[in-house]
Amino acid sequence: MAISKETATAQMDYVGEMSAADFCAELRELSETVTRQRAGFDTAGRLPDDLYRRLAAIGLFRLWLPAALGGPELSALDFMDVVEEASALDGAIGWLVSNGGGMGRVGAYLPVDCAREIFADPEAFVVSGTGGVGRAVTAPGGYRVSGRWPFGSGAPHATWFAPVCEVEESGQGTGRMVFVYAPRKDVNLHDNWQVSGLCATGSADFELRDVFVPDRFVHAFQPEPTLPGTLYRLPTGSIFPWTVATVPLGLARGALAEFQRLATRRKRRNDSLPLAERELVQSEVGRIEARLSASRVYLRQAMTDLLDAVETGSDLVPARVRFRLACTFTSEGAFWAIGQLTEIAGAVAIFRSCPLERYERDARAAAKHIAMSPAAYIAGGKLVLGQDLSQTRF
Repeated sequence: MAISKETATAQMDYVGEMSAADFCAELRELSETVTRQRAGFDTAGRLPDDLYRRLAAIGLFRLWLPAALGGPELSALDFMDVVEEASALDGAIGWLVSNGGGMGRVGAYLPVDCAREIFADPEAFVVSGTGGVGRAVTAPGGYRVSGRWPFGSGAPHATWFAPVCEVEESGQGTGRMVFVYAPRKDVNLHDNWQVSGLCATGSADFELRDVFVPDRFVHAFQPEPTLPGTLYRLPTGSIFPWTVATVPLGLARGALAEFQRLATRRKRRNDSLPLAERELVQSEVGRIEARLSASRVYLRQAMTDLLDAVETGSDLVPARVRFRLACTFTSEGAFWAIGQLTEIAGAVAIFRSCPLERYERDARAAAKHIAMSPAAYIAGGKLVLGQDLSQTRF
């Protein structure tokens, strides 16, 4: 049943008091609804409106909204728990919770009145765009913005857009990068999200054509927070990867849970034992469990170390490089785990009616994100070998 905006507004009053465990419990309550509606996700290329509203009413798109603005302001590790739970439920939901919930942090970068304007809407969803660079031409009181950005995850439901732009003055680029914030009415969407995985994220291109954006809705690529909190002081190049790095891990956890259900009843041809009772299967599942658990610990420790470095004012380069290593390693491990599970399950795993099929293609799509690029291994190798990292992206 759809939730009215009035009901959603009332529910926002207690979102700020919710814990990670509360959000995870709410997600588990959606299991039957998601199972019932999932068949239409791929053809629609977006979540159903009523499901989106339920997720918004729970507060899942404001996980990092500062407490000073009525948000839950989850810690980085609590955020990871919620994204993992959402991704185990469904890859597209996990992807949107990670992106939308993570963008709640903009409340700590904009003037308070601007942040309140954005998040006054209980269905607020901010889409960022870093896959391209637009133009922000200086104008009296603000900027004239033009550009087109790919991978606008959540674009069909977005209320605001926050792409990255290079500032131009007197017809010349200045090299200064900024984020600009524009409401949905000023943005054009392109219907070009036809993909094999994460289909329901609606990650279409979006475009601004000579849109005026006031100064107060613009901040530096690496912003100076207007509110306290170590989380909000993380480098932009690290906080963006964190929002999506947990999704493959959650997908693998969801696939493992599905395999557990399947293995108790499925048998190989001419085999009297179900998969769950075969020793070779038990051994492989044990290996999968160990690798997923190790990856999770590694990823959490890498983020903890990065936060500690930010808090103490230490050199961030080693911590940032190791963090990106953890993101890539975890993604690869999760994809490997799902692949092993589909291999053991056999031909059943190629049917759209089998949830394992969806977990595998969603994980493949997620792993293509730059946050989990194999290039992280090059930076990691340079760090270990004492090589120059000044020209390396991490």
